[in-house]
Amino acid sequence: MRLVALSDVAEMLGGVSRTRATEITNRKTFPAPIDTVASGKVRVWNRADVDAWIREHRPSQRAEES
Repeated sequence: MRLVALSDVAEMLGGVSRTRATEITNRKTFPAPIDTVASGKVRVWNRADVDAWIREHRPSQRAEES
């Protein structure tokens, strides 16, 4: 399983700002983070879950496959 943090999500969304990425990740439809690190301050997501969300909700902003 590959994990991504907020900066990775921002890049996956086409290079949006971290503020915009935070707004998007706080949506009810966005996958829940699988864990938090750094004393609960940094959320991490399963990259596959984020990719699936982007395909469904923002297909025009899909990052290139890595």
